[in-house]
Amino acid sequence: MWKNGSKQKWWECAAAIVGVWLTVLLTSATASAITKIPSPPPAPGSYGLAATKTQPPPKDAVTISTPGNGASFSTIPITVGGLCTTNLLVQVYDNDALAGATVCSGDSFKLQISLFPGTNDLTATQYDDLGQASPASNKVSVTYSNAHFSAFGSLLTLTSDYGRRAADPGATLTWPLQLSGGTGPYAFSIDWGDGGKAQLMSQSVAGVVNISHVYNQSGVYPVTITVTDTNGVSAFLQLVAVANGKPNPSLASTNSKSGTGTPTATPKILWLPTAAGAVLLFPAYWLGRRSELLHLHNKLERDLQKYREE
Repeated sequence: MWKNGSKQKWWECAAAIVGVWLTVLLTSATASAITKIPSPPPAPGSYGLAATKTQPPPKDAVTISTPGNGASFSTIPITVGGLCTTNLLVQVYDNDALAGATVCSGDSFKLQISLFPGTNDLTATQYDDLGQASPASNKVSVTYSNAHFSAFGSLLTLTSDYGRRAADPGATLTWPLQLSGGTGPYAFSIDWGDGGKAQLMSQSVAGVVNISHVYNQSGVYPVTITVTDTNGVSAFLQLVAVANGKPNPSLASTNSKSGTGTPTATPKILWLPTAAGAVLLFPAYWLGRRSELLHLHNKLERDLQKYREE
């Protein structure tokens, strides 16, 4: 027989055990009722891509040596040049806006840029193939004053978020530009650096302007863009385009003007006419000599006949 105190303790223990059991049961049921967010399988034909930086960013800063600090200009474009690391992309900024880009060659760079009216603070940064930036260059401050601009009072600027763009050969390379100010309509002249004629196009209003081009051969190309508004105010932008892949040395030569590997077609040698000429050379020579001998022989006979008659 249980005593009253013992029975009460037993019921308390049993109630505690049942409570714990019910708590575990309810928790398990609640957890099992929560549906996990499914992780969808990869779509057919899709690929995963992981990239790892294999090199540190450029440690050396660009040095701007031209123009000199405090210089003044009344015409544009002007030339900016200095020291850099060969094969890196150099981007020049004017008042923190991209003013142009080029590829460093022979530890130096040179490119032409437009200027803003008034004070222009010029800096430059170089980038490796991974897009990693070097420290900023020294700052060079110059001023620009143009009477034509003052007469119309309309600032015209052309810039882009991209100093370098790339596409596969045969594919369309599209480049967004930002055109600001001026008075429309605007006329564009674009030299894509591959030896073709300049592309001409027009834009009625300022804003985002998309230009495009197709390169046939791999290489690095300087792109030069000039825009002029209806009042004759101009802006200038130089960029770098890349047609992916390794240029074929047999189909490319270096563009000495730009200093970049712009592919140009190698002149074709007309082997068939050359071979035919070589084959016919000896018969022609033999026939010529025979004709000459016959001519001399006939002349001798005529002279001999004339001598006999005399």
